[in-house]
Amino acid sequence: MSNVSLSSALSNTSNSSSSGSSNSSSSNNSAAQQIAGNFDTFLQLLTTQLQNQDPLSPMDSTQFTQELVEFASVEQQINTNTNLQTMINLQQTSEATAALQLVGSTVTVGGSSATLSNATNSPATWSLTSPSVATGTVTITTSSGQTVYTGPVSLSTGTQSYTWSGQGTNGTTWPDGTYKLSIAATGANGQPVTVSTQIQGTVTGANLSSTPPTLTVNGQSVQISQITSITN
Repeated sequence: MSNVSLSSALSNTSNSSSSGSSNSSSSNNSAAQQIAGNFDTFLQLLTTQLQNQDPLSPMDSTQFTQELVEFASVEQQINTNTNLQTMINLQQTSEATAALQLVGSTVTVGGSSATLSNATNSPATWSLTSPSVATGTVTITTSSGQTVYTGPVSLSTGTQSYTWSGQGTNGTTWPDGTYKLSIAATGANGQPVTVSTQIQGTVTGANLSSTPPTLTVNGQSVQISQITSITN
């Protein structure tokens, strides 16, 4: 029995194992079946090689030991892939459970887009966080980038609320929708001040089909990692 065939079986098994660890669950199942086939082939080749070795020139013990070590390594890789997929499944279940538990909660999410609803008398509201006292100009645009309002704003140190009723710079009342806020601010020394923006709203739904799961806040889809605070 040729040693090249035995090494080839080991190589194929290792390659299949590595590939299976980086694919999706369905791909992992297919890869696992292929690994199992190569695993059996390896056993058959090793057994046949031992049975048909030349009694006058037996298989080198060092080579035999090395092949057994490689065999054990491949078996361990198969187990590792299986355990890794189990951990991924558990994590996805945990994320889905966390998303469902947030439905109905009021959350603050990092972002600059807020929802205006004239029908329910709900203005667009943002939370602005400034590292120092500053003054600046707020610019509000539509989702397509059209500027609807610009105006001055005074900021204190820390987090404060900013509300826009929907009235544009020219006095026009803008329709319900999602609007984006940007702000350019300067401190007392005239240096630029970086102001972060967040939005607050109620979680009205959870999409468990996406990976990771997403939440619906003020009609927008956000990830759990974007949430900065939660109020039940």
